[in-house]
Formats: sequence, C-alpha cells, structure tokens
Amino acid sequence: MSSSFLKKCLHRATIPYFAHRVKYATAVQAKPQKIEVFIDDKPVLVDPGTTVLQAAAMVGVEIPRFCYHERLSIAGNCRMCLVEVEKSPKPVAACAMPVMNGWRVKTNSDMTRKAREGVMEFLLVNHPLDCPICDQGGECDLQDEAMAFGSDRSRFQDIYYTGKRAVEDKNIGPLVKTIMTRCIHCTRCVRFGSEVAGVDDLGTTGRGSDMQIGTYVEKVLESELSGNIIDLCPVGALTSKPYAFTARPWETRKTESIDVLDAVGSNIIVSTRTGEVLRILPRLNEEVNEEWISDKTRFAYDGLKAQRLITPMSKPKGGSLAACDWEEALLKVSKKLTSVAPNEIVALAGGLMDTEALVALKDLLNKIGCENLYTEEKFPTDGSGCDLRSNYLLNGKISGVEQADLLLLIGTNPRYEAPIFNTRIRKAWIHNELDVALIGPKLNLTYEYDHLGDSPNLLKDIASGRHEFAKKLAAANHPMIVLGSEALQRPDGAAVHALVQQIALKYQKHDYWKTLNILHRVAGQVGALDVGYKSNPEEIEKLQPKVLFLLGADEGMISRDKLPKDCFIVYQGHHGDKGAEMADVILPGAAYTEKQATYVNTEGRAQQTLQAVTPPGMAKEDWKIIRALSEIAGHKLPYDNISEIRHRMTQIAPHLTRYNQVEESNFFAQSSAVISDQPLSVDSSALDTTLKFLKDFYMTNSISRASATMGKCVQAAEKIAS
Repeated sequence: MSSSFLKKCLHRATIPYFAHRVKYATAVQAKPQKIEVFIDDKPVLVDPGTTVLQAAAMVGVEIPRFCYHERLSIAGNCRMCLVEVEKSPKPVAACAMPVMNGWRVKTNSDMTRKAREGVMEFLLVNHPLDCPICDQGGECDLQDEAMAFGSDRSRFQDIYYTGKRAVEDKNIGPLVKTIMTRCIHCTRCVRFGSEVAGVDDLGTTGRGSDMQIGTYVEKVLESELSGNIIDLCPVGALTSKPYAFTARPWETRKTESIDVLDAVGSNIIVSTRTGEVLRILPRLNEEVNEEWISDKTRFAYDGLKAQRLITPMSKPKGGSLAACDWEEALLKVSKKLTSVAPNEIVALAGGLMDTEALVALKDLLNKIGCENLYTEEKFPTDGSGCDLRSNYLLNGKISGVEQADLLLLIGTNPRYEAPIFNTRIRKAWIHNELDVALIGPKLNLTYEYDHLGDSPNLLKDIASGRHEFAKKLAAANHPMIVLGSEALQRPDGAAVHALVQQIALKYQKHDYWKTLNILHRVAGQVGALDVGYKSNPEEIEKLQPKVLFLLGADEGMISRDKLPKDCFIVYQGHHGDKGAEMADVILPGAAYTEKQATYVNTEGRAQQTLQAVTPPGMAKEDWKIIRALSEIAGHKLPYDNISEIRHRMTQIAPHLTRYNQVEESNFFAQSSAVISDQPLSVDSSALDTTLKFLKDFYMTNSISRASATMGKCVQAAEKIAS
C-alpha cells in the first residue's frame, strides 16, 4: 500500500470508501466463497476444505473406504479410496485430499479401478479365508468392497510366497472377541478409543508385515463404550463375545426401539430370532446418542432371560409364594384395595416403568380416592419442587453441551451415569475447547477439568460471587450447569437444588440458552414427575400403609421391617429382584423389549419402545394388568387399547405423545421467586456419587443385575482395580 494512498484515506472525504473496503474484505474472510468441482463430470459447489470423498457424496457417488469414518479423525492409511484427479500423475486418497477449484475427479476411470484392485489384492493376500465361520459375515465391509471394487482373480501363489501373515489373538475383556489375523490396520478402533471414549488402551506396534494392533501389555479395555469398536471394525477382527456363533444378520428380525438402562434414551435396534433377543445395536440419532451406545445398553440383554417372573404368584397366610392363575391373583389384590381406607394405600414406582403403566396406576388409585403415589428415585419437593418441568430437566439438551463454553458439573459422574452424554462433553472439550469444572469427588472423566472441591458450601460462595469461579461464569456467554440427581437425594437436597437454581439464573445471559440442567440416572423418572407422582419416598414409612403396590420398584428403598406387620405388598414387574422378595402377590409384567411403551429421557424428549418379542410365560404388559385389575375392583378405567391410553396421556400432558420432540421449559424466574424466601442451609458433608468406578457401572437395575455378561464385566473391572 503506497504512502499516497494512505494520505488519501486519512482525508475525510475518502474515509467512508476505505471503511467500505475494509468491511468488504472482512465479509469475504468471514464467509469464504464456494468452489466448483466436477465429480465424474457432475458439477458441485462445496466449501473450501471439503475433501474429495465428501464432495463425491454430495452428488451421490460412492467411494469405497475402510479407514475413513465421519466421526473420527482422518487417517488415510487404507488407500482404498484412491481416485484419479485430472492432470495428476498419481491417484490421490479421496478421504484426505481437500478439493481445489475447477478440479475434475474421476471415480470410475481405468486408473482408479486399477488402483482399487491393487489395494484390494494386497489386503486379501494376508486375510484368512474363514468367511464361513466369521461373525462379520453379511455385515463385512471387506466382503462388500471386494465384490464391488475388487478384481475377479488373484495373483497370489504359495510357491512364490513364504506364507500368510498370522497374528496372535488378544484378550481385551469379556465383551470384545479378537481375531487379529483378520485385521487390515484401518486403526478405527484406535482412533475411537483415543478420540471418543478417551481411553488410550489400543495402539499399534511394529512396522510393515509385523504391525499389530493391541494393548502392548495384555489388559482388559477399561472403557464403558468398548462395544462400539465392534460396529466400527470393517472386517471380523473385532466381534461380540456374547454373540459369537449365534446367528447371521439375515436370519434375524430387527426392531427399532430405545434403551431404558439409563436416562439418556439411546436409540437402538433389537435383533431377535424365534422370540429371543440375540443382540442390541445402536441406531442413528444425532440429537441423542449419535451412533454410539454404552456397553450396558449393548450387552445386558441376556439379563432379559434370567430371573424372570413368568406366572402370577400368591403367598397364603403363613406360607411361601406359589404359582397361581391370573384370576386368583387379581381377585386377591382387588379385595385388599377395596377393603382398606384410600389413605392406607401407597404406590411406589421404579425407574424402569413406562409412562403408560404410570398413568394407568395413577388413574386407578385416584378413582379409589388415593393420592399416595411416589417414585423410588427421590427428588426435592420443597418450594416449587416438581411443579415446574424446568426444575428437573436437562434443559440445555444432550446435544446442547456442544454449544456451551463453560460447564460446571455438581455431584455427578456423567461417565458412568450417562456415558453417551459424557462423550458429548469430551467432544466439546476436544473440538470447542470447552472449559469444565467439577464440584464433587475427584473422578476420571476422560477429559481435563478444574476440581473446585467437594463441599456444597462452594455453591454459596459461587452464588454470592465470592468464589473465583464466579468470574468465569460471569464471563461465559453460554455457561451450562449440570446437577446430578444423586446430589438431590441428600438430606439437604432441596437447599442444593435451590442454590444451583440461583447460580444458573444469575449467570444466564440469553433467553434461548438454558443454564440449569438436571442429569437423571433412571429412565422412568421424568415421565413419572410429568404425570404427577410425588418424589419423596421417605414419607411412605411415616404413612404406615396397609397396602403397598410396588410397580417395578427393585432398589430396596422400602424395608419390610419398617412397615406394619399386616401390610399387604403387591409387586408388579418383570424380574425376581428385591421388590419380588418381599411381596405377598406377584403380577408378572413385560420388559422394555416386550411392549410398546413411552419413556421420557432426561432432556424431556418422549420416545417409544416397540415390541420385539412377546413376554415370557403368562406375563402381560403392565398397563393391561392394571386395566384388568381396575375392572375386577369395580373402578373400570376408560381405555382398552394403546391408542386410547395414549389419548389419556395427551390429556394429562400433550408432550408425552409428541415423540422425538423436546418440550421447552422456561419457568426459571418463577421457580427462583418461590424459593427466594427459604433458608438455604446445606450440610458440611461432601458431595459424592455411588458410580465412581467401572465396576459400579455394570449393575444398576434389575435387568443388568440378572445379566451373566455384566457379572463377568464386574469381575474383570475388580481385577483391574486390584
């Protein structure tokens, strides 16, 4: 720039022109111009930095690949995606090469086909010919790509070759089976471990034909997400141990459903054959679980077959439980319900219960005149309590953490309470430089964080602005505070909740951004609170009920010793767990794979399971059992099918049947006004969590406790800890 031009710019008359030029240059930098490339002579406009493979996908051209994956970093080491670029002397790797303006890419030329056939021939030289016994058969990328892009003949001859490469199998735990001779070194499993799961157990050793993928020193994978590498592996090197030699994919029936073993509501596919669940796979949902699921979601399905309640049971006076028919069991329960005063009846709902069953039980007891319905998971009821949904939801949504610039975790361990949500936090920490802080015990969360301490008194200091972290909250544009539901079960849970509400409201800068977030641990809690269940189960012992109805309540919140001796206990559920042990009558219900049912996840998203198999034995869907009981008891409920009960749910709360949508909750200021006059005194005891270690993660409900696979995982995790 010449000195004369600068002098002109300083003149008043030319300043607007200079400002316009600067503004134009800034706009060009902020929004780069799209560039045009040609894929097999098809023009496409793409952003700068787009790879050849991505540009080809925009025009519907498939380029084969093994190492490339949309959610992992680019490795570019399998070379299967080689394509010809006009005027380039050699083929280029489409997954790693950014396009340039005017490029002409040929994905089906003679050079491209020859390059792909050469790569495929090299891959198959050392690959074992064991497709007939490989569990990946029918889902194998290597089979598919060899069929579509490989040659029809091979030049491999034993007489000119010293022999195929063989690699010893690795023992990496009870979940993932390894046949490492099949490995083609795509490194997807290595990148998933280091980038998504945050566990650097897998890596490569050696070079050339001596290269191996393994753990270097033989050890178990210390990850709650290890099963995802089975889906990522493009060949049969990593397969499912519990599923080994069970079935072929074309023999199974696939049902889209959701997981209920935590409160995230991961979308899954249930594979079944001859009325039996054979395996569970992830289903793509960008808003919830992307394409990952936790090991408990994937492998605890064998618990659906063990310790099941398959027939009604009744306990005569002074005797023990014995099988009976439905008529006898329902008559006995209805007589007890109608022979006592309504205020002497109490219902307790567990964390695996669907919303249909919760609504049916509430309608029945309300008709009788009883209002004593509680959830097994405690939640503060002081102040506004559960009256406002914004008090008990993950208001910022699961995917919303990717837009946050500051995250404060309070009394929670998201790695084991909600592993899929934890992957989102790690993703934001890696790609968006999310700043994370924790109040609670020191934990291994797979990402770095500032440990502020474990005292709840820190919340008072932050609320008043005395703590150093308050400055960070004030400076953050999109702060997010996540409070664990377990912290709310303390004696001072209401005070902790109120303090967190005050902090969130004080540092929330935008109406569209939700700072307050509650992370639940059980799938049925939000739905129960939505339909009006109380969340203070400690009151049950004070009520001293004559009839206690346990609806899937298996966590041992109520002790038989603290109830009246003549208390009649009804248990309705699907597993012979803690609830069934103390029951006088058992009504066998259906598990989540055996019914069409509604669950509301921790962010308030209503989703539904679909029936994959029929309930075993004489078991029935839970809401149907309650509907039959209502008719015998003389208080007939006004719905006979799934459509009618969902109409009733819509009357109670319309969002319960708006599936895959999140109902917004915005009453933060009103909630804060209700609690502003209450004394906020917290205990000096440290905030803690029961799920601190990997072994704590595997057995958190009746289904996972009945799973032999989860038992093996606990044993493996205990060996690691010792």
